[in-house]
Amino acid sequence: MTISKAVYLFSIGSNDYMSPFLTNSTILKSYTDTKYVGMVIGNLTTVIKEIYKLGGRKFAFINVPPLGCLPTIRNSNGSCLKETSLLSTLHNKALSKLLRELEEQLKGFKHSHFDLNSFLEQRINHPSQFGFKEGKSACCGTGPFRGVFSCGGKRLVKQFELCENPNEYVFWDSIHLTEKAYRQLADQMWGGGVGHPHVLGPYNLMNLFQTET
Repeated sequence: MTISKAVYLFSIGSNDYMSPFLTNSTILKSYTDTKYVGMVIGNLTTVIKEIYKLGGRKFAFINVPPLGCLPTIRNSNGSCLKETSLLSTLHNKALSKLLRELEEQLKGFKHSHFDLNSFLEQRINHPSQFGFKEGKSACCGTGPFRGVFSCGGKRLVKQFELCENPNEYVFWDSIHLTEKAYRQLADQMWGGGVGHPHVLGPYNLMNLFQTET
């Protein structure tokens, strides 16, 4: 009963696609972009079906943000890193396709699907429309766009700068959002109406918790 009533939230893929660029890994040289994305989606599919077999019926998904535009990966000239953003696009298309297929294959499968990619892209490019002053640089860190993950001075790079007001920033550090940005994200995930530009699935998160299995 508990398993069937629970909601299983998935937010995966970002580390799979960012790590090769942040660690100088050569793994992407061994696979085409499509093949690599297929491996990530394949692993996700396996886990979803295992939970379904145990009785899980309600699933929530967040797609991958525009990774090439995060402060930690953005090019020093200000442009987004195209290679990483391409992986984001391929993943998100494959995720949407997977969810349509699972709706047909798995009886009683219910899901919400939030478009983090467009949500964040809007705030990066047009911060003032959403109550921010800065969409590209982080509040805390060092280097271009404060994209070096040094906030707090406890990592390899000790130097870091800290903004005066985090609420003016979309990004807290080189990867993570500020509390204000996460609050906006949570509010839209929870209560955004079906048909809302960022709510891609048939349910928002609140509806998913309320619906019967």
